[in-house]
Amino acid sequence: MAAHRKSKQSPLGSSAVRTAATLALASAATATLFEGSGHADPRLTTAQVKAKVDRLYEEAEVATERYNGAKEKADEARTAFDRLRDEAARRTERLNTARDALGAVAAAQYRSGGLDPAVQLVLTSDPDQYLERAALAEKAGDRQAAAVTAVRRELAAIRQLRGESAGELTALRGHEAELRRQKAAVVGKLAEARALLARLTAEERARYEAAAAARDGSGSSTRIDGPSGTGTAGASPTVRADRSSGGEREPVTAPDGRAAAAVSFARAQLGKPYVWGATGPSAYDCSGLTQAAWRAAGVSLPRTTYTQINAGRRVSRSQLAPGDLVFFYSGISHVGLYIGGGQMIHAPRPGAPVRIAPIDEMPFAGATRVG
Repeated sequence: MAAHRKSKQSPLGSSAVRTAATLALASAATATLFEGSGHADPRLTTAQVKAKVDRLYEEAEVATERYNGAKEKADEARTAFDRLRDEAARRTERLNTARDALGAVAAAQYRSGGLDPAVQLVLTSDPDQYLERAALAEKAGDRQAAAVTAVRRELAAIRQLRGESAGELTALRGHEAELRRQKAAVVGKLAEARALLARLTAEERARYEAAAAARDGSGSSTRIDGPSGTGTAGASPTVRADRSSGGEREPVTAPDGRAAAAVSFARAQLGKPYVWGATGPSAYDCSGLTQAAWRAAGVSLPRTTYTQINAGRRVSRSQLAPGDLVFFYSGISHVGLYIGGGQMIHAPRPGAPVRIAPIDEMPFAGATRVG
């Protein structure tokens, strides 16, 4: 009977089970195949990669200007904090001098057998208590009263300076945190751009760089640098190409000597690399270039595009003259220096060095005349 039962189970345990297992494995493999294909990244065309990279560059430039603004505020807060700290040290030195003077008076009075009550209060270990009872200092003579007043003045000044220093230190830490956030945003956007470009084949990369060179007016390769100012983007051929790019027309006379000096300085920077956060002399970002150009003309501009647009008188596009600052995109995230004939000098983006370009290659947002 046991043998009979075993003989009935044998076909089911071999053929049917093997068939079911085979079908299950096949089904799982098919499901995995379709699931993988459904979630695989689509193959982007060169044009799609270019569009995405251009968008990332624009977003990185927005973050760069925010980084520049945070850095400017952090530098200002650090300068203010250092100034307050130095002033507190000077006040403390004067306080000690005033206390020494009172100590000399006290010693003289002690030797003569008496110690004025006002002097006793000043020499106490609790000067705040003395200040609350400072009216007693009126009993002191002219010399003691002057010394007491000096101590009171320095104590009040030191308390105020300490309060201001604490506020500046808090502001400095906030600006430094914002600086780190914006730096991370810039680095992240540029890393995304690098990753997209790395997905291109050699042939696609060649087409991409040819299109970028045609747009940028240079033969430089795409290189993405950080804010160290040490990156390069091409050698002398790039400089020659950039000096003649954009079909430059006959030069237009600058309205004054300062504008002419700014334009002259900008021309001397042609071919230097774009590096985000850089203000020269070996590399620039867009607002760093315009700031440096006008600094060479003796005019101090603020650091960012958002503040430079308010650094002078607004002018319409039809009124542009050499030396004017021209701004682009709705967020005012890019700036160039107008040189006449519908052209500007600007630091475009990573991989594209300082060059001459038509102002209509980007969405025009406004213009400012400095001075």
